[in-house]
Amino acid sequence: MAIDEEWVEYPFDEVIDFQEGPGILAKDFRSEGTPLVRLAGLESGRSVLDGCNYLDPEVVRQRWSHFALKEGDVLLSTSASLGRVAVVGKEAVGAIPYTGIIRMRPRDGRLHAPFIRYLLAGPDFQRQAEMVGVGSVIRHFGPMHLRQMSIRLPPVSVQRAIAHVLGTLDDKIELNRRMSETLESIARALFQSWFVDFDPVRAKSEGRDPGVGKSVADLFPNSFDDSELGEIPAGWSVARLDEIAVLATNTINPGAEPDRVWEHYSIPAYDNGRKPARERGSEIKSNKYRVPPTSVLVSKLNPQIPRVWCPDVRDETAAICSTEFMPFVPLEAEFRPWLYCLAASTGFQAAVADRATGSTGSRQRVSPAEIAKLPVILPPRDLIIRFGEVVSDMLSAIFRMCRETAVLAEIRNALLPKLVSGELRLPAALREK
Repeated sequence: MAIDEEWVEYPFDEVIDFQEGPGILAKDFRSEGTPLVRLAGLESGRSVLDGCNYLDPEVVRQRWSHFALKEGDVLLSTSASLGRVAVVGKEAVGAIPYTGIIRMRPRDGRLHAPFIRYLLAGPDFQRQAEMVGVGSVIRHFGPMHLRQMSIRLPPVSVQRAIAHVLGTLDDKIELNRRMSETLESIARALFQSWFVDFDPVRAKSEGRDPGVGKSVADLFPNSFDDSELGEIPAGWSVARLDEIAVLATNTINPGAEPDRVWEHYSIPAYDNGRKPARERGSEIKSNKYRVPPTSVLVSKLNPQIPRVWCPDVRDETAAICSTEFMPFVPLEAEFRPWLYCLAASTGFQAAVADRATGSTGSRQRVSPAEIAKLPVILPPRDLIIRFGEVVSDMLSAIFRMCRETAVLAEIRNALLPKLVSGELRLPAALREK
């Protein structure tokens, strides 16, 4: 490995100031106040405040103020998700990290603060963390283990350049994620307004402007009828899901073609940013379903965690999904955006969760045959198609950004270990910036 002679090895605690969060009892939790950062905030990939509890600010001032986070601090988990890393943003300044989370920042000018997150994700630190981690089921480590570890640092100019290159990729990945979430929230909000709250119908019934343009407003009635699902717009109907979409459970054994690369829509892939995994048949040990291009995937596993996927199928012959998904194919391809938003809606997901069987916890499931019989409110065909026309560009943009993000993540993951180990050196021009 081509390590530059300027790279210097230091004891971990000589260059990094670290501190584990305090042990705080549940009786100290409040409904509002100073945030207490939990492990969920490190797992979300969003704000470190996700899943936080709250503490009385006065008690924090008296007992835990020396644990307060600063912008740019790096947080590292010590258990369960060994070595998961997050960076503190403006919104979490002053928050307190819970026990099991270690706060890190530079001790002096030998270390460029943004470089820490990449150093911790690098192969040398991860190898040492695995070596000192203890526990038969949940591996964990703490400050005492960090004091046994060392890190190799290049000059600060190189640290800054590496952090800039990897940070640029991370920023673009994060921007894509936020834009995708925004577009999806818009599509879902429009579905809620049109097909759940019936806002245009209510506006017309009250003599108000529906605010959707005349061509769209004309597709909505101005009154309501009773139905088995309650009040619905006049002329609309109630239908079973299988009268609108077919449950396509065409099974395939990818292992029969061990050298072929499959695009695998799995539960872990969904949870990892909805990026289908590319896997060789030899790596896939169980049967899968084929994924038709116009399908909508709805998870039957642990329905308390909604997972609804609108797959961007490029090669129908290579697209497969876990049998924990239910692939529903609309009878008309133009219905797909509407079907996707229907399946992702709060009401539909609640109906799915209500039909779960099995022990509580991680292994509950629903019966696909039972979900196929769910009654749903069916608007007129022209309105469903019009909705699809409105949101199809949003879904296309989400598809594009997900593909781009997957490529960027592959580049980042390939570069990071080589850059932080010194195996790959950046051009001098970048080091001078």
